[in-house]
Amino acid sequence: MNPQKRHEIFKRLRAANPHPKTELTYRTPYELLVAVVLSAQATDKSVNLATAKLFPVASTASKVMELGEQRLAEHIKTIGLFRTKAKNVIQLSRLLLQNFNGEIPQTREQLESLPGVGRKTANVVLNTAFGQPTMAVDTHIFRVANRTGLGPGKDPLEVEQKLLKFTPPEFLMHAHHWLILHGRYICVARKPKCPECRIRELCDYRGKTK
Repeated sequence: MNPQKRHEIFKRLRAANPHPKTELTYRTPYELLVAVVLSAQATDKSVNLATAKLFPVASTASKVMELGEQRLAEHIKTIGLFRTKAKNVIQLSRLLLQNFNGEIPQTREQLESLPGVGRKTANVVLNTAFGQPTMAVDTHIFRVANRTGLGPGKDPLEVEQKLLKFTPPEFLMHAHHWLILHGRYICVARKPKCPECRIRELCDYRGKTK
């Protein structure tokens, strides 16, 4: 894809949504981290319903530790894999208190040292909470990057690296949010909504719907 087309794609996405935000509900970096960990293989909507009950009770690492694994699991039992996620949240809270004074670290390596936190989760936190120009490649961004030609790759890491390399700098801060929202609502998996797509004629996808 040539640079002019790439620039126009992001220009249109920005025009439609100048200030994109995550759909997860949070107030602090800690709440964001917990919400992203809980969102693995779950919808943002289901996570928000659970955290709406959890965060008023336990919104910091120390309060989550006081709550304990069993009661935490009760608060998030409507989310898939809730027992494993409860265990991870307890362990990551313990490590935050032990190693980082309860604060959320601001490097990918430190974030990935926490249970339940992989590269994608770390990138979401770095971008959303701390304003770092990272690219958190989930299934939506992987699909959009490959279909459009913005950053084709065989695995999430390759897609991430290509998007970071080729996305014009002026769009990099919000590119992750624009692409994930585009994949969630327009460039959906089974039948993309190409007639509604504002970048249709710029997209390289050969299987466009009518």
